[in-house]
Parts: sequence; structure tokens; C-alpha cells
Amino acid sequence: MSIAFAGSPRPTIGVEWELALVDRRTRDLRNDAERLLTAVRREQPSQAARLHGELLRNTVELVTGVCVDVAEAMADLRAGLAAVRAAADRAGIDLISAGTHPFARWDVQQLTGGERYRELIERTQWWGRQMLIWGVHVHVGVSSQHKVFPILGALLLQYPHLLALSASSPVWSGHDTGYASNRAMMFQQLPTAGLPFHFDDWSGYEGFVRDQLATGVIDDITEVRWDIRPAPHLGTIEVRVCDGVPTFAELQSIVALIQCLVVDLDRRLEDGETLPALPPWHVQENKWRAARYGLDAEVIVGADNAERAVIDDLDDLLTRLQPVARRLGCADELAGVAEIPRRGASYQRQRRVREQYGGDLWAVVDSLTGELRG
Repeated sequence: MSIAFAGSPRPTIGVEWELALVDRRTRDLRNDAERLLTAVRREQPSQAARLHGELLRNTVELVTGVCVDVAEAMADLRAGLAAVRAAADRAGIDLISAGTHPFARWDVQQLTGGERYRELIERTQWWGRQMLIWGVHVHVGVSSQHKVFPILGALLLQYPHLLALSASSPVWSGHDTGYASNRAMMFQQLPTAGLPFHFDDWSGYEGFVRDQLATGVIDDITEVRWDIRPAPHLGTIEVRVCDGVPTFAELQSIVALIQCLVVDLDRRLEDGETLPALPPWHVQENKWRAARYGLDAEVIVGADNAERAVIDDLDDLLTRLQPVARRLGCADELAGVAEIPRRGASYQRQRRVREQYGGDLWAVVDSLTGELRG
């Protein structure tokens, strides 16, 4: 079969940011997404197309348009957030963005209506019902299908950096999991989720999709839920590595980092360079290390088995990407990436709050709502 890749003449950006709805009194999740979306459609119809429901009724997703740069994408998200917050405030609902909610029970959450979601849960059963998780997806435009898998393969070297920076899901159902990102480990349990397969070229990907459709694994190409995947109809590479990001400052920095990474790899490919890649067993190990240890992870940085602290490798990466960021107009946003380790990633901040308040998980929720408001 042939899969057309729309292609993007510019490295445009699109961002999808999932927010959880929290009851202001109980601090538990609220299954009121449809109520909020209806209110926004009525009161601010210009924002309606930028707000989506998700698998569960406790979630609202903010979606940008096709943006030329980080600043435009952030402006879209600010407008969407303001619209949702206005409706949420009237309903006694707070908003958080994190990979998981610290104490909510998965078995009392309500499914959003629609055949697509019903079929997902019917197929995946216990694992599907436990997907009480939130993330951030970032699209970056790529001009040609022939670039997609070389860039995607090289991006996997920075998978642990992105996960460690965004990790925000240490606590699940009231228990500290010992992981910085429990979300990353949970989401890969779905049958078509997790790390992408390796393909030498676009035709290999087309053959994979053909096989998945023919054997009933998927009914639609969007059901391939890899952590990094092509979005052929949009002409983008979609990076789905990150946990929910709790603050606007962190979000814009991570979005800038992802755009700079894709653009840098695209340029190097145009210059005739063979892009670096890791064996899949190293990629898998790096994902686990970042999920487990976050910014304290030691990651494998080359096929020669060399290892390095992710935080040290991140410093060099940011230095290398500075010229790219200047050309893209996001130098300040990229520089903000370095502030995340200095302040502590969200999983570290959540643990500090829990310790400070004697294990009180309400205090953790309060800190998350406060960070997003801030």
C-alpha cells in the first residue's frame, strides 16, 4: 500500500497539551470535560476548535493551529488555557498537567462517548482502563517522507533527555512508584504503543502499516501510538515522549528543544550527513533509565556502549543547538531548558512537597494547580 506524506515546506509546530480536571474541594478528578467544552463553545466559539475531549471525561486537550514558531504556538495555548480556565473556575474545577494524578482511582473514571474509545477499552481491557495518564505531543513539519525515519531514528538518542526533563508521574494511586515517569511505563502496555520500530525507508513503514491493517491490529493509521511517530496527513514527525508538563515556562522550553532537534537533524541530513542511531536494545534501556531515574539517569550515548550522565549530555546538546534556536527565533525558550534541572523536574518537586507535608498528597495536587496558575 502507498501512504502519502503531506510534507511541510517549513518546520512548523503543533502542540497538544493534556490537562486534568480537579475538583477544587476534594482535589480528586472531575469527569466534567464535556460540561467545560460545551461552555467554551457557547461563550468563546473562536476557541472551540482548539479544545478537544480525550479518552476519559476528566481530561481536556488544548491543541494549537499549524504555527510558524514557538511563540505562536504558545500564544495559541495561552488563549485556549484562558478559555478553559474561565469555565473551570465557575464550575469549581482546577486544572493540572502532570503524567499522573497522585491519588485518583482509575476504576471510577468515566469514558468519553464514541465508538473509537469504546473499542479501545473493549480490546485492551484492564490495561486500557488504567490509562489514567496525561502527556504532551509536539509536531514538527518535515518536507519529505524520505527524511522521516532517518530523523526519527536519530531523535531516539534524545529520548531520555526529553523524558527526564518532563517526568512528572512519580506517584500512582497513592503510592510512590520509585519511577520519575510511571506514565511512560504504563502507556507502553497498550498493544501498538511504546518505542517505534526501525525502518530503513518509507516503504518499510508502508509494509508495516499494511500488515497491521490486514491482520486487524489496527483499523486506522492513527492507532499506531508510538512514542515518536510520523503523522503522514500533517507532514510532521510527532514526538509523544513527554509526561504532562506542569508549567507554561517548562512547556515552551521543551517545545523549543523538540523543534530545534528536528530542524538540526533535517539540516544535517540535507548536508549529506549520515545521522547517528542507537541499536534498539540501547534505546529501550535508555527509555527505562530515564523513566526510572529521571535527571539522575546515566544513558548510553553511542553504539560503542559509551555512557554519560543525562544532565551532562543535555548541557552539551543545548550548546550545540543554540545557533539553530537563534535562526528559529526561540533562543530564549531553549535557554529555559537549563532551568528545569536547576529548579528540579516536576517529579522531584512533587516528592519534595510530599515530604514537606508529611506525605499529604492533597498538598501535591495543590502545588500542581498552583504551578499551572503561576
